[in-house]
Amino acid sequence: MKDLSNRAKRLRDAGYKLTNARLTVLDVLEHHSGHMTSSEILEAVATIDPNVGRASVFRTLDLLTRLAIIRPTYIDGSMTPNYVLLPDGHHHHIVCIRCNRVIEFDDCGLSALEHQLEKTYDVVISGHLLEFYALCVACQDSAQ
Repeated sequence: MKDLSNRAKRLRDAGYKLTNARLTVLDVLEHHSGHMTSSEILEAVATIDPNVGRASVFRTLDLLTRLAIIRPTYIDGSMTPNYVLLPDGHHHHIVCIRCNRVIEFDDCGLSALEHQLEKTYDVVISGHLLEFYALCVACQDSAQ
């Protein structure tokens, strides 16, 4: 049997079966760098295993979102989400408001706030998504 990724182990440890559909969707996400639309995920899953149905893919995306393994993001002004893995439970962007360029960054400095929110509201935070909106340097230069 193939070694399980840490995310697959999280899925199993949360009490969910490691079905072929779930593992295939997770594999697609783990082997793609960056954000993927549901259409891209469906296409990649069908390439690996055409027997995995559309409904199974969407149910898996919903489950992985609820477990904070992935997050839907709405970049490029789209109403259709792009899915992204949450390394260490969080993900961060700066999105240019003119050209929609996305800059990803790692350290958000929110650890203290996260711990304070957990204490104040008696919750266990599983992840977060942080987006800032700005003008990138290229758009700043073109505006002058």
